[in-house]
Amino acid sequence: MRASALFLAGTVAAFLAAGGAYAQTPKRGGELKFAVTAEPPNYDCHANSSFAFIHPVRPHYNTLLKFDPSNYPKIVGDLAESWTVSQDGLTYTFKLRKGVKFHDGSAFTSEDVKATYDRIRQPPAGVRSLRQAAYEDIDTILTPDPHTVVFKLKKRNASMLSNFASPWDCIYSAAKLKEDPKFPERNILGTGPFTFVEHVAGSHWVGKRFEGYWDKGKPYLDGYRAIFIKGAAMVNALAAGEVLAEFRGHSPADRDRIVQTLGKDAVVQESPWVCALVVGFNTHKKPFDDERVRRALSLAIDRWGGAEALSRVALVRHVGGLLRPGYELAASEKELVTYPGFWKDINKSRAEAKRLLKEAGAEGLKLKLTNRNVPMPYTPVGVFLIDQWRQIGVQVEHEQLETRLYLARQQEGNYDAALDFNCDFMDEPNLQLLKYLSADRSTINYSGYVDRKVDYLYDKQSGELDKKERYKILRELEQYVLGKSYVIPTIWWHRIIVHHKKMKGWHITPSHYLNQDLADVWLDE
Repeated sequence: MRASALFLAGTVAAFLAAGGAYAQTPKRGGELKFAVTAEPPNYDCHANSSFAFIHPVRPHYNTLLKFDPSNYPKIVGDLAESWTVSQDGLTYTFKLRKGVKFHDGSAFTSEDVKATYDRIRQPPAGVRSLRQAAYEDIDTILTPDPHTVVFKLKKRNASMLSNFASPWDCIYSAAKLKEDPKFPERNILGTGPFTFVEHVAGSHWVGKRFEGYWDKGKPYLDGYRAIFIKGAAMVNALAAGEVLAEFRGHSPADRDRIVQTLGKDAVVQESPWVCALVVGFNTHKKPFDDERVRRALSLAIDRWGGAEALSRVALVRHVGGLLRPGYELAASEKELVTYPGFWKDINKSRAEAKRLLKEAGAEGLKLKLTNRNVPMPYTPVGVFLIDQWRQIGVQVEHEQLETRLYLARQQEGNYDAALDFNCDFMDEPNLQLLKYLSADRSTINYSGYVDRKVDYLYDKQSGELDKKERYKILRELEQYVLGKSYVIPTIWWHRIIVHHKKMKGWHITPSHYLNQDLADVWLDE
């Protein structure tokens, strides 16, 4: 009853703060202090996939398109002023804004867009591009004049326009990339609303208003300070008003505690979340090269019971397959319960799991679960998995590492099983399924397998514009992938944000990667 009352109070506060009672004119000035519970491993948008990067770094950059902050999933222009798509779906033409400057004063042109996307789709030696597969359908990029860029595709792609709104596609300076393709790893130079001031490792990241920003009058803030703090310390700082927000998400318990302390100064915003924790198995390492062992470990997990229990203490809530439950192209519950690992009868599942382990000669299996040292939700879900596997006789060592080492362990293939994240900036199979593509096509497939049937079905659905036909192909792909159990979903997330009411102009979306350039945020003080 107490939790419900606290949530109601926060929801009412959110309505008022969002302008439900009256519209407010943004005020100029002030420094926004917010918490980030992990730290970016480097400064390159194209090589990163974590909120730990997006939240402190994204305000320095623009992208070609973006999602309307208050009307997801509507797409609007960012550096592109307008665009057209040819009738055959193979040509995308963008007209770019004039008068845009990089933070060093150099002019932005179509050559910068071309150089950026050439780097993403065909990264030079030594450059890591996590979204190379998303743009493999691009054939050529043309720049007929400084303010026009044309993308020619080899074949139709159902998600291409949405791809151009990716918050990860920071537009870089062509001149700097020509000097050094790895320039963005160690340097910040964008066209975004804030210039870079400093990054003090283990402490904070600071940005200040770019006075030459192309969107006149913005940003409203003088600057921002991202403070690297996590766990109870982060919750305490937010409850005390020392930071005004944490943009990733809170557990229900932390939400209630912060609201109870802040009272009328608390704003609560909630949303479904395009994010799931998945377990990836190192298929180059025995016995995880054996499909029977991987499937047994999936069968052992009581996802339905776990979702109910964990939703009370963590920011996970929904049971789903490869796509977010509730999304129009995701499997229905009726379909889901027919897949191995999603049966409602957990006793039946675990009996089959034990049989498979015995058949594979893997009884008494011992493994190490590599996990991230971000407390929410990695720790509770990791502990949950260890308990689930114990019930089929599997012994697990729990290894929790800071973000840089955690990612390196997977990228180098130095692990048994890893609790990985599969999150993206929108609901779209072409994005969510990159994790499952063969390793020689997808740099975020850390399991190392090559399976051409997965690739074939991915490509087949990718270009299918008829939603009914695409749905059928996706179910075939999902059933096959879950049967192979290379990478297995656990429980999907639910996003809860609590922030101080003095922070205005920020709207929650189903992705913690969107709406983080801070251009529209202002302080009512």
